[in-house]
Amino acid sequence: MTTSPTLNFDTDWSYAPAPETAPVELADAYGLFINGEFTDAKAGKTFGTVNPATEKRLATVAEAGDADVDAAVTAAQTAYDKVWSKMPAADRGKYLFRIARLIQERAREFAVLESMDGGKPIRESRDVDIPLVAAHFFYYAGWADKLDYAFPGPRKPSPVGVCGQVIPWNFPLLMAAWKLAPALACGNTVVLKPAETTPLTALKLAELLRDAELPPGVVNILPGAGATGAAIVNHPGVKKVAFTGSTDVGKAIARSLAKTDKRFTLELGGKAANLVFADAAIDQAVEGIVNGIFFNQGHVCCAGSRLFVEESIHDELIAKLQDRMKTLIVGDPLDKNTDIGAINSRPQLEKIEHYLKLGQEEGAEMWQPETPVPARGFFCKPTLFLNCAQSSSVVQDEIFGPVLAVQTFRTFGEAMTKANNTPYGLSGGVWTDKGAKVFKATSKVRAGVVWANTFNKFDPSSPFGGYKESGVGREGGLHGLKEYCSLN
Repeated sequence: MTTSPTLNFDTDWSYAPAPETAPVELADAYGLFINGEFTDAKAGKTFGTVNPATEKRLATVAEAGDADVDAAVTAAQTAYDKVWSKMPAADRGKYLFRIARLIQERAREFAVLESMDGGKPIRESRDVDIPLVAAHFFYYAGWADKLDYAFPGPRKPSPVGVCGQVIPWNFPLLMAAWKLAPALACGNTVVLKPAETTPLTALKLAELLRDAELPPGVVNILPGAGATGAAIVNHPGVKKVAFTGSTDVGKAIARSLAKTDKRFTLELGGKAANLVFADAAIDQAVEGIVNGIFFNQGHVCCAGSRLFVEESIHDELIAKLQDRMKTLIVGDPLDKNTDIGAINSRPQLEKIEHYLKLGQEEGAEMWQPETPVPARGFFCKPTLFLNCAQSSSVVQDEIFGPVLAVQTFRTFGEAMTKANNTPYGLSGGVWTDKGAKVFKATSKVRAGVVWANTFNKFDPSSPFGGYKESGVGREGGLHGLKEYCSLN
């Protein structure tokens, strides 16, 4: 594929730029990454990716169609048969170590690009996302030659084959790492589709994989929309599907794969309950609540979007929470002082605004701080809904934005009943000073991950996943590694 000379995209904000705001070099066009090379889509289709904070186009990206998916799966199968599955496991681990080190070396570039393309504050990209990306590759690199010890049994673990992976737009590079690292460690090859609104860090990762001299075809990256993802999921050459995204799409994938022998893991929606008991350290809880719902603009499947407060401390906690929300800065994602960046896209902002209107129409009391919001770009103030009914849409539906629905409870049993009265079961949080209550509450909240006196803390060695409509299977830790091994 022929590309034009690289361009420097200025952030176009009025203040003097800090180091994080220095522009990152981008090509004006990016192709598909197949068999170790960038190439045009066979049908010639492209789409633009936009900076949600400025509404300016960042780059034009090739859109993969059925023929491109077929070419990528063929390349992945060839690499699997001839190179990757036959390579000594220790050597596969060395490749993963090399990838992790290169990510660390280029951390600033990835962090800035993640914030430009996705809208998240640079402080989160720089201090949370990219370090975790490297950590996942390091973690699974260490397991590559120890699968016999991870899964002892009469037969040695073997790879599954070609894996199709579809990742979301809220944590583009981190979700790629969650899926790529365990798949590669086990000897599988991959066809990965990044989200259409945030393809750039995945394509930069493709450049890094090429620089790491990863054998051609081991990882293929195909930008595109829903049709591209469906073509990957349904391709007969794909033996394992990993999807992170909406519950509706996840259900459709499960239905389409039910008649096949393909493995699949689905990490879907959430509506986490964050429970604050009267004996909790209130100031600490307030910080946890803010992190639980306003981190990454609320674009988090495990966000603590439902707050349950014991009635006796409700007024005190809400007053402190509102005071804290007044200090939050909404603005340029590349400003290191920004707390809440840009909403990922205009359609997502319109969805959030729909729920802001709907919540008020259904009788809840909406509160927002008098925080200035940039006139250009897709931004939303942090929002509280008070006096919510259990049946309210802002309580029941996943909004995927900086919107927190607040309810009260009087007894432990009432708290558990309300917390579990949801079709989702991905995550939850418990705030209390009593260790016995921590164990009691965390065992009663029906969710895959439950934090105690903290929220949104992750580690590569810990499994992540949900119950009910929040998904099937686990990612992270040995549980995530097992999903990419055949033990029969």
